[in-house]
Amino acid sequence: MKTTPAKFLIVDDDKVSVMAMQRAMRKLKIVNETAVCHDGQHALEFLAEEVKRHGRLPPYIVTLDLNMPRMGGLEFLEVVRADPALERMVVFVFTTSDMPTDVQSAYSKNVAGYIVKENPSETFANALGMLNAYSRIVELPA
Repeated sequence: MKTTPAKFLIVDDDKVSVMAMQRAMRKLKIVNETAVCHDGQHALEFLAEEVKRHGRLPPYIVTLDLNMPRMGGLEFLEVVRADPALERMVVFVFTTSDMPTDVQSAYSKNVAGYIVKENPSETFANALGMLNAYSRIVELPA
């Protein structure tokens, strides 16, 4: 059985962070289909459209910022984990917050990892390199 390559979804309202992630992906030659949403609400609307279009959610690896307008990352995670169509989605938090309460809250919502944006270009390159390898070797539910 041939596996479907994972798609990436960047959920972040910071245009500079998004551009840095996209630049790092190009540098690492990550060719997976990638979408960008500017907040949690936009991401939920995008994912609902994906489910409607495909009949189910294709494999996605989500990079999620926590601090966004309209709907932040933790609220997005609550909705995702309560939705049977989205609950198994792989989510990595990419945020500037290193507050222990944010880390604990994110892991309690079953994130695959919590990455703090310290030195953005270096952090993005290292983290996206790891996510690229992850997307190639891990079987994700189709």
